[in-house]
Amino acid sequence: MKKIAILLLIISMSLTSCASHYGLPKNYNQNTTEVILTKNNFKVIDLVKGEAEATYIFGIGGLAKNGLIAEAKAKMLKNAGMEGNSRTIVNEVVEVKASGFLFINKYKVIVSAQIVEFTE
Repeated sequence: MKKIAILLLIISMSLTSCASHYGLPKNYNQNTTEVILTKNNFKVIDLVKGEAEATYIFGIGGLAKNGLIAEAKAKMLKNAGMEGNSRTIVNEVVEVKASGFLFINKYKVIVSAQIVEFTE
C-alpha cells in the first residue's frame, strides 16, 4: 500500500503543470531616450500593447527571449499609430508568462505602454 501511494505521488507530481508569470517593469532594451513632462503640454491618448509567444519542445523551437520581446514591441508600436504626430511611448511594461509540462515549455511576452501626445 505504501509503494502504491508513493508511486501515485510521483506520477501526480510529474503530470502537474508549472507556470510562472512576472510583469514587473523591466528595461530589457536599455533605452536612453528621456522625456521630461514638467509642463501641462501633453495628454495621454491611449494604452497600447503587443504580444508574442513561442513554444519549445526539448528546448528547441520558437524565438529567443529577446526575439519575443522585440516582436511584441514591434507589434505594440505598429498598433500605436504614431507616425505623423507628436507622440511618444511612456510607462512601458514587459510581462513574461512561462508555462511548461514535462519537456514542452511555452513563453508569452506582452509589452504595453501609454501613448502621450504633445499639444505644444
